[in-house]
Amino acid sequence: MTKLSHFNPDGSVRMVDVSAKRVTARRARARGFVKMSPELLRSLPQNPKGNPLEIARIAGIAAAKQTASLIPLCHPLPLTHVDVRVRLVPGGVEIESSVATRAVTGVEMEALAAISVAALTIYDMCKAVDKAMVITDICLLEKRGGKSGTFLRSQTPREPIKPRKPRERSGRGQKRG
Repeated sequence: MTKLSHFNPDGSVRMVDVSAKRVTARRARARGFVKMSPELLRSLPQNPKGNPLEIARIAGIAAAKQTASLIPLCHPLPLTHVDVRVRLVPGGVEIESSVATRAVTGVEMEALAAISVAALTIYDMCKAVDKAMVITDICLLEKRGGKSGTFLRSQTPREPIKPRKPRERSGRGQKRG
């Protein structure tokens, strides 16, 4: 089994010691979607009180900057670039983030935090119209820099994890006919 870096051999948790690593340029991109009703999707560009997508974009940028406060063992990083793009697509909203730094560890978590909080912001601002929205497919698209090099998500997404069927009880608690 692959070793999880945030655990000591005895199973206790730790923040990974990155003090011996070199400062290099690091970049990451992530993406996610908010699926929503056609009614809500049509209404978003015409909202007279403001643009929920622009507020979500700003929330995503703020989240990237606060990632170390949100994720307990994540290193605080001096970000040099954060961009969050939000656009309407068939069936909902697509969110993409891009984050960069010059540091000793990568910015994957910052890119993913930006997507997560932007999606939650869209949900929060739009739930009065559509409580059935679904936040989905949040994933890392690309990571560059550091010891592990470059990661590029293939164009073919992984099969979704299918939930297991609940086990049938073995006669206990069931009525007998």
